[in-house]
Amino acid sequence: MMARWFASLEVAHQVRGRVRFRYRCDAGVRLQARALQRAVEGLRGVRGARLNPRARSLVIEFAAAETGVEQLAAAVSALSPATVPAAVAPGAGGDAADAARLRAVALSAANLLASRALGAGLQAPMALGVAVPLLGEAVDDFREQGVTSHVLEALAVAISIGRRDYLAANTTSFLLALGEYLEHSIQRRSDDLLKHLLEPASGEVWVERDGAECRVDAGELRMGDTVIAATGTVVPVDGTVLGGEAMINEATMTGESVPVARRRGDRVLSGTVVAEGRLRIYAEHVGAQAAAARIADFVERSLAAKSRTQLEASRMADRLVPMVLGLAVGTWALSRDWRRVAAVLQADYSCALKLSTPVAFKAAMYRAGRAGMLVKGADALERLAEADTFVFDKTGTLTSGHLQVTDSVAFRPDFSSADLINLAASVEEHYFHPLALAVVEASRRLDKPQHFDHKEVEFIVAHGVASVIDGKRIVVGSRHFVEDDEGIDLAAHGALIERLHEEGKTLLYIGFGGEPLGVLALRDSLRANSADTVQRLRRLGVKRVLMLTGDHPARAAAMAGALGLDGFHAGLLPHDKARLLQELADDGAQVAFIGDGVNDAPALSGAHVGISMHQGADIARLASDIALLEDDIARVADARALAMATGRLIKSNFRLTVGLNTAILSAAALGLLSPVSASVLHNGSTIAILLRALLGAGLPRVGRGKNGGVSGRV
Repeated sequence: MMARWFASLEVAHQVRGRVRFRYRCDAGVRLQARALQRAVEGLRGVRGARLNPRARSLVIEFAAAETGVEQLAAAVSALSPATVPAAVAPGAGGDAADAARLRAVALSAANLLASRALGAGLQAPMALGVAVPLLGEAVDDFREQGVTSHVLEALAVAISIGRRDYLAANTTSFLLALGEYLEHSIQRRSDDLLKHLLEPASGEVWVERDGAECRVDAGELRMGDTVIAATGTVVPVDGTVLGGEAMINEATMTGESVPVARRRGDRVLSGTVVAEGRLRIYAEHVGAQAAAARIADFVERSLAAKSRTQLEASRMADRLVPMVLGLAVGTWALSRDWRRVAAVLQADYSCALKLSTPVAFKAAMYRAGRAGMLVKGADALERLAEADTFVFDKTGTLTSGHLQVTDSVAFRPDFSSADLINLAASVEEHYFHPLALAVVEASRRLDKPQHFDHKEVEFIVAHGVASVIDGKRIVVGSRHFVEDDEGIDLAAHGALIERLHEEGKTLLYIGFGGEPLGVLALRDSLRANSADTVQRLRRLGVKRVLMLTGDHPARAAAMAGALGLDGFHAGLLPHDKARLLQELADDGAQVAFIGDGVNDAPALSGAHVGISMHQGADIARLASDIALLEDDIARVADARALAMATGRLIKSNFRLTVGLNTAILSAAALGLLSPVSASVLHNGSTIAILLRALLGAGLPRVGRGKNGGVSGRV
């Protein structure tokens, strides 16, 4: 039987167009507040919904002409996690809620404009009628949470009506309705910014099956399918190009609008667009496992996650509400002036403190996504700003991760170094291992690339490849494969092999006709901007920058010196990385770890904040807190700069909120502001602070600078 969210649902309170339910969940049911709220907002006739998990309360605003309480109770009771996609059209619930708030603004505005023309007998019921939703929500809030900002606002309106100051009551109702509409619109806008970073593939796609091309639904794609992506189509899978050539627009993944060339052996990601050309792609990740779908999932989870700063701001706002109420009581005790009391109750710290922090984080996360960095939650940015020690895994981070052939040494005089490369490339060209791709690329760069005809290639997992050329068996692979499995003696060349090893190079051995033919040496090249990135991190307040590697100590020392690192650990085994990070943490360091391999996953998940490189393994990207969407180490410093700028924005918004509202409260208590003036100043300043957060005042801009980083102050 399909699990439902609610075990029981009962009506706690209702008025026309509004109902509050009390609910109970079955044991083991994990309530997804955002998903459930969107599901309810998508039901017929619902204009808005508000879920309070702590009070186990669900408030629904609805059109009485379209639905009723009994129908809503039945529809809500039937909801389950599995029904959400069918129940909710993207954006429908949010649009309906915004429309309901906009109608409330229009109604209160019309009442305000008409109030002077109404007779004395009509002003009171009209003012009270417009204020009923506000008063009802205040009663619900008081029952569920005690004194809140809504309770204070309702008290201010009630006092104005009681004093027969209908202009103040109507003006306050209008400003509160307008403020709520703008605040929720700004908050939803910040959510939409993140949600629209990527649009996962849907609809029909072309695949090659049984030698023929056919169209299938995107949901029917399987790992191992050969997918066809032509000009104008969205790449529906993550995979490797089998054939063809195309220009790919990767703006959705990297933020870079200039198309890049992709050809055989290159990786492509779902969500990118074929600007020109045609590709045959081997599907490695499809559906929910594809990059676009995973990122959409990360974004959805990040919207619900709250950072420590956000929680602290929310708690402080809750603590300050009773203080405002106390100030109102004190003002009445000293002045006996209800007008002053109503003015004091207009201003509080709650909305700006509670909303500006998450809006600022979401604006920063959106900018990060546009700049090629996926931040999996506000707390990740927060922890990145706190990090004082950055630890880089060497391969694929400080180095490019792309191997290049540096030496080609033939052991026989009848074969040149170019012959050796061409021979190896001829049998490696059907293999997508990084070593094979590097050898094929080296052959392409030769003055006279040559292809040797060969029989069917045999792939030996984790060892190498073998085939037959001119009736002789050729093997290309590891020393263990060539020497132990194939019985080819390499002892005569031990000194050369040892020297290449000490230089930190990866060796590929070649045997031909049962004899050693030669060795190819490959090495990962240092990224051109690694040193610049290290220096930027220092300017951004990082105290130490370290490197971890399994490389030879002499090679590691030379690299650390060239980059200006504070230290390194060489000759490491995979499990050593997590242990070293734990030792650093035990010494008080807040560690940011940057890695890309399968064996980096424990270190990425165990660090204070983990950052995975674009070309990294899937498990590394899943284990990290921040995943780079393009292959550029400068994004690490960009992420740090963005995290610190976000912290500054939040702190400045906090100071503005406290300063402005304290000034408004003080002036109101002293009788310098009327209730209308206090409401205008409070709501206006709150909206201004939220807009400042949404626009990301002071955050680095998304556009690239000359060195490839995001431009802006660091």
